[in-house]
Amino acid sequence: MRILRSHGGFKVSIFESHHSKVGLRHIATACRAVVLPRFGGPEVLELRPIVDVPDLKPNEVLVRTRAVSINPLDTRMRSGYGRSIFGPLLPLILGRDISGEVAAVGASVKGLTVGQEVFGALHPTAVRGTYTDYAILSEDELAPKPASITHVEASAIPFAALTAWRALKGTARISEGQRLLVVGGGGAVGFAAIQLAVAARCHVTTTCGSQSIDRVLAAGAEQAVDYTAEDMGLTIKGKFDAVLDTIGGPETERISVSFLKKGGHYMTLQGEAASLTDRYGIAIGLPVATAVLLKKQIQYRSSHGIEYWWTFMRADSEGLHEIRRLSEAGKLNIPVEKTFPITQVREAHEAKEKKQIHGKVVLELD
Repeated sequence: MRILRSHGGFKVSIFESHHSKVGLRHIATACRAVVLPRFGGPEVLELRPIVDVPDLKPNEVLVRTRAVSINPLDTRMRSGYGRSIFGPLLPLILGRDISGEVAAVGASVKGLTVGQEVFGALHPTAVRGTYTDYAILSEDELAPKPASITHVEASAIPFAALTAWRALKGTARISEGQRLLVVGGGGAVGFAAIQLAVAARCHVTTTCGSQSIDRVLAAGAEQAVDYTAEDMGLTIKGKFDAVLDTIGGPETERISVSFLKKGGHYMTLQGEAASLTDRYGIAIGLPVATAVLLKKQIQYRSSHGIEYWWTFMRADSEGLHEIRRLSEAGKLNIPVEKTFPITQVREAHEAKEKKQIHGKVVLELD
């Protein structure tokens, strides 16, 4: 028998589960969500009281959201970044990171159970994001939440750490004893990269602002260069096996590449795929982006003997579980500077966009 009732502003249907153990599962059929109806400033964000929740696919998990962090991708998407991809799909829900509890699981989900605390992150191209009471993620996008940290703290970690993980482990395949340069170690991805590399027993050098020097050194970086006061090209010595550039730009790229050993990897978060697709449309932009990347790869292999990559986050179950293990052990964290209730999402976006808050901002859902 199926019953619908009102609970905290959203509808909930209750049915009996006849899996390994009989119990109650709560499936939201509609809930609150922050919707992006059009591109623009923070004022375009709408907190709608009733948004439909799709049915779960066999490999999907319904998560009762407790906290979501605001990533740079969120504010850029809201402003129109990736409009060639996301424009036809409006309205959409922003948000990638999440921490909460499992509310329901699809038929093929084996590793997670209803009521379990989880954290994780959606792929960058997901249309139904996590700024909602009930989010849907695939099983491999989630892991048990580290028991030693709060939902707020957990929500700040997955997207940034998985972005760093893909670059360091998936692309550069860093190993013990290697040297890594992180350009922009004060940001979430850069800070996660430092901690992942230190855990892998690599030697880490980073650039960051003066306010982040103490924090990156405490995280295990052996050298921290204040880019606002020091010349990166003159201060940093020696060659590196890999460079993760979170800042981008022609000059930063030129200097970073010069630090690499033969066979080293240069990885930048500022790839041109989305911007070229926005400029020329998907049909032309994607082939152009592929050609631009291939041209750069050939040029750098020829001129410097290095590998060149645009890097971005993707789901990685093994990576997320290792991130969880390191977080549980106190070896990986992303500091949260300020929290806002979901009802103040516009104010949170505005504060991030105007750089009033430099650290991580998290939205809490009651």
